[in-house]
Amino acid sequence: MGQNCILIGAPVETGASAAGCIMGPASFRTAGLGNILASLGHTVEDRGDVTPVAVTLPAGALANTRHPEAMIGWTTALADAAEKAAAEGFPIFLGGDHSLAAGTVSGVARHAAKINRPQFVLWLDAHPDLHTPDSTTSGNLHGVPVAYFTGFDGFQPYFPPVTAPVPLGNICMMGIRSVDPAENLRLAESDIDVNDMRAIDEFGVGNLLKDFLGRVEAANGVLHVSLDVDFLEPSIAPAVGTTVPGGATFREAHLIMEMLCDSKLVTSLDLVELNPFLDERGRTALLMVELTASLMGKKVLDRPTRRF
Repeated sequence: MGQNCILIGAPVETGASAAGCIMGPASFRTAGLGNILASLGHTVEDRGDVTPVAVTLPAGALANTRHPEAMIGWTTALADAAEKAAAEGFPIFLGGDHSLAAGTVSGVARHAAKINRPQFVLWLDAHPDLHTPDSTTSGNLHGVPVAYFTGFDGFQPYFPPVTAPVPLGNICMMGIRSVDPAENLRLAESDIDVNDMRAIDEFGVGNLLKDFLGRVEAANGVLHVSLDVDFLEPSIAPAVGTTVPGGATFREAHLIMEMLCDSKLVTSLDLVELNPFLDERGRTALLMVELTASLMGKKVLDRPTRRF
């Protein structure tokens, strides 16, 4: 049975240090995301790009961060758009840098609370993004969304209140391989299920993901997937400003997506950190679209041979 896929663009680049993510939503559309979803039997509604709310902060507020007004504006607008879309279909958020997840996840979690189901998050990323505004050393706010939507201190009174924080124990991170000291300490003290690349090498993505999906199913949960380009090995996905060697392979990534499809637990998706300015003939955008197709029902056996 097909899903009602709702495409929502989030051309956010103020959370990152390198310009270019603003072009991400257009790149996903150009790479044929809507068409491939329709070919798989889904209905597709493209709601265009979200516009951030205008925000003005007092002088000196969140002084340790870059562009906090922009992130607050995006978080406010995206949370509202996400909550509405989650009630009407399967939202797919086209980024934009990963700061957008502060809004998308907090929004879908508000909807989950309304229908009395626990929200779970699968975080596919090289980084845990568990900084708070006072712990970040770079000031780049794409490093804070997990801390925000789980209810860490340090965001108030400036950011929108998190009315349905995601429990730390409901988060599974996969592909982690670049962690700052402050984040390391927080991870050690939390219930987040952290699977770095060593764990993937030792136990395999299939076994690790199967355990997490079992917990989601047992809790009658809903699952949001947040897929960052830098989760992937840079040699197959170069279009990202935060490349970290040793990422997930083509086969590992597709296995994850096919297992998620089989589970029927996923209810929303982020596609983030695509920087088309750094791409090679659109290959990263095409790969991200292929991975989305796997999540939405396409099998590896269906893949055509492609020449780059």
